[in-house]
Amino acid sequence: MGKTHERIDGRLREFIEAQPMFFVATAPLSGDGTVNLSPKGLRGCLAVLDAHTVAYLDFAGSNAETIAHLRENGRVTLMWCAFAGPPNIVRVHGRGEPVFRDDPRWPDLLRHFPDIDPGPHGLRAVIVVRAELIRDTCGYAVPLMSYDTDRDLHGRRFAREDDASLSAYFAGKEHVATSIDGLPGLPLPLPPTPAV
Repeated sequence: MGKTHERIDGRLREFIEAQPMFFVATAPLSGDGTVNLSPKGLRGCLAVLDAHTVAYLDFAGSNAETIAHLRENGRVTLMWCAFAGPPNIVRVHGRGEPVFRDDPRWPDLLRHFPDIDPGPHGLRAVIVVRAELIRDTCGYAVPLMSYDTDRDLHGRRFAREDDASLSAYFAGKEHVATSIDGLPGLPLPLPPTPAV
């Protein structure tokens, strides 16, 4: 049923890269802190960087819990479910970090996402996750569902923002610069979008 993998390669990598959505779970160190679980989508927003590292594009939103938790402790779990084809669930448990626009690694990281234009989505960070445990399980209870297409609402909403207005949008949200539990979230104002 369940199996531990040493590497993200072969069929495991193909499975991860083929999924139209995945889930990200994080939590603060505080025992009474808020556990966060986020669905992520948009084809092309996730890349397998090497056999032990994945990354995804963190787009504009009304909170920044994942960023805050990663800045505090780095613990993260990513999960993919097979909603079509043979049943399967894959989890990558590891340590993650948000890489922000002013980080010298930014341009090189963005090159791993050639199939998506991050501009219209208010890209604020690239989340890089180093796997410590890679597991799959049967997924027998995961329902079969069809993927039609990505929604275009996010891109349409944030395409009209520039760096200054996006920073103002984030500053107006209660849980972007600071998490629900009061942890430092997204550093504001956003640095300018660097040329790639």
